[in-house]
Amino acid sequence: MVEVRVEQLCTDPELYIIRIDDGKIRYFEATWDIPEGITYNSYLMKLKDAVVLFDTSKAEYADLFMDALKKLVDPKEITHIIVHHTEPDHSGALPKVLEENGYRAQLIGTTFARNLLQGFYGDKVVENFKVAKDGEEMDIGGKTFRFIAVPWLHWPDTMITYVVEDRLIFSCDAGGGYGIPETIDDSDEKVVEEYLPHVTKYIVTVIGHYHKYIVQNIKKLKELGIVESARMILPGHGLVWRKNPVRIFEHYERVGAGVPTKDKVLVIYDSMYGFVERRMNIVIDELKKLGKNPIVYRFTDKEVPAVSDILGEVPDSEALIIGASTYEADIHPRIRYALFEILDKANYEKPVLVVGAFGWGGVAGKKIETLISRSKFDLVDTVESRGMPTQEDEERLREGVRKLVSWIS
Repeated sequence: MVEVRVEQLCTDPELYIIRIDDGKIRYFEATWDIPEGITYNSYLMKLKDAVVLFDTSKAEYADLFMDALKKLVDPKEITHIIVHHTEPDHSGALPKVLEENGYRAQLIGTTFARNLLQGFYGDKVVENFKVAKDGEEMDIGGKTFRFIAVPWLHWPDTMITYVVEDRLIFSCDAGGGYGIPETIDDSDEKVVEEYLPHVTKYIVTVIGHYHKYIVQNIKKLKELGIVESARMILPGHGLVWRKNPVRIFEHYERVGAGVPTKDKVLVIYDSMYGFVERRMNIVIDELKKLGKNPIVYRFTDKEVPAVSDILGEVPDSEALIIGASTYEADIHPRIRYALFEILDKANYEKPVLVVGAFGWGGVAGKKIETLISRSKFDLVDTVESRGMPTQEDEERLREGVRKLVSWIS
């Protein structure tokens, strides 16, 4: 189901959110499983001599978006449209907005944004485009709008807007998350606690490839003195943060840095016929004996977890254990894909134990070792053997887990 929510966020300035709740989507960016859905947030600010629209929505919902927008303002009255990020889930409705606006509004964004919009939607869309330089300030409707570049969060075009007098941060993808929260803002702690894991999953799948830039850009915003003093942080997805605005950037910072949760160990494995699973049961038993909390994802003939969910577990894990079958002289395809995405999206300095099983030739362990050696992860040990685990194999597995836990300590 797709619904639209329109709410006033404050009266001074007069500010509204237009939130499209997309419960129909199944795969964000045609890749990431998100049964929890997602929202697309746009904001409208009415000032003395200006009406400012902050981003739009997905093209698929352009008509729904326009119907909601028209309840707040005649599109022809919009004087400025700020484009923080041109990805089509935020800019797809822009051509329709401009058409109904009569192309009167001035668009504001980075040079990258201008070039991308031109490529996506043609020359007419950018005829009245003002390039905002990093740190540049503009007076719009008697308010000071400061534009701050935050490249690679998560495209090179990305910027945020800070309305100086009102201490408002419009942050687009930075600060966003998957999910369709029951509330508009962070006023309900239960809603926030249920939502934050979706934020982590969003950060890793969408921004993870550039996660070092999360830490760099939030440091930049903190040094500008705008984070701690923010009245509201208004992202392009999910909750608006006004009860405790700094909380969302602190969460982003922790995920970007890979700060671990004590004793959490992520265990991922495939098992076609039970040989790997027998080994992993030994591994999990040893982890528990050592006081660790194993979070387990298994690929079997009865279950296939979403790789997007696995990725969301990596940043705050103390360590990873990967179990894999050798399959056609390679890594089992499910593990191979999961591992590829982990190394691309969630590449952190964390220890890894590799466990393998094979029939006539062990290859998976060596191939995983090679991949790990090219990443930031630290390979602690590889324990790989044929067929059913023997007593000797069990002791090697338990010793491998002890080595991993010792590495953490």
